[in-house]
Amino acid sequence: MGKSIYHSQVIYNCFKNLRLGLFLSDVHLKHIMAVLTAVFVQGFHGKTVDFAACSPCHRTTVAHFLNHGKWDDASLEKVLKRMVTQIIYRESMISGKPVFCIADDTISSKTKPSSRALHPIEDAYFHQSHLKRRQDYGHQAVAVMLSCNGMVLHYATVMYDKSRSKIQILCDIAEELPQTPVPSYFLCDSWYTSGKIMDTFIKKGFYTIGALRTNRVLYPCGIRQKISSYALHFRKTDKEVRLVTAGNRQYYVYRYEGSLNGVENAVVLISYPKEAFHSPKALRAFICTDVSLETEEILNTYVERWPIEIFFRQSKGKLAFNKYQIRTSKGIRRYWLLMSLAHLICCTGTGKCLPFEKGYAIFQKQLRAEKIEYIYQCGVRNASLEDLLTLAG
Repeated sequence: MGKSIYHSQVIYNCFKNLRLGLFLSDVHLKHIMAVLTAVFVQGFHGKTVDFAACSPCHRTTVAHFLNHGKWDDASLEKVLKRMVTQIIYRESMISGKPVFCIADDTISSKTKPSSRALHPIEDAYFHQSHLKRRQDYGHQAVAVMLSCNGMVLHYATVMYDKSRSKIQILCDIAEELPQTPVPSYFLCDSWYTSGKIMDTFIKKGFYTIGALRTNRVLYPCGIRQKISSYALHFRKTDKEVRLVTAGNRQYYVYRYEGSLNGVENAVVLISYPKEAFHSPKALRAFICTDVSLETEEILNTYVERWPIEIFFRQSKGKLAFNKYQIRTSKGIRRYWLLMSLAHLICCTGTGKCLPFEKGYAIFQKQLRAEKIEYIYQCGVRNASLEDLLTLAG
């Protein structure tokens, strides 16, 4: 790759470390570099004009690269997944700490097109939004993170296009993960605590700790009861009800161990905040398939799910997850893949495993310094403005 104002040596070094040149040509790498460079430019919105501003090519050329270009995105995805698992699993083997596989979903909201639109955005549907508590039109992404001993990396983002269920998406991801070096945990919200997912993850060494909907059925003393109904019988003075501190708050917690529909044996924690005992809206329930864990350990381990919420916020703020304007399904999936590459570079591209925000700031500063150095070297060579514009192109 020839050096120009559009070339970043620090990004290219990351490409070499990932050995992307084995299956991507220099032309493909130049397009990918343009996309990644645009990520670190002020005012990035995920549009083709942003990519073209960091590329010698016209925006239609970059758009064609994403939507119809013949490059091996499947191999790029495999490389990223392999790198993430190697880093996290190596940390687990060294530290002896568990691997946390964290799953959740989010929506990239879009404007519903007119019925007369000739080229509407592909694979956009109405989805139930947890945050807005209503149907939201756009693309829904199922994301998976891997973490260990404070290291957190993004593993995969899969579009939910109704061709397969979210349960099947998570089962497919579980099946492709390597066996964990130590007993580990799959962390999720109530949408993913299904027996099928839990059975698939336990085969790879992951117990499940997740939220439960309060309409799930328990069988205390062999009697079928919903969690919401069962919790109404609790009293603060019951010996089975304990006041537990998790984080900075206190909760009254009842611990149930037994069967659920689709689960042979698990621990279920039924909890109220200390200040809202017996308040139906405050009732929360959690499941843990590792029955050896203490109540406090279960609650504190579930808190490790929070990094995926931070990832969604960062993706929408820095990686334009909710702003991109790409119409084809293939182009959108490729854009998500390149944003995964950008996230991995920010976290590991310095040779250390850093939080995304810190790595992003470092790369943004390095790219700015490279551009200033390039312009300075042109001045040292007494290059004219016309020559500089030619070199930049």
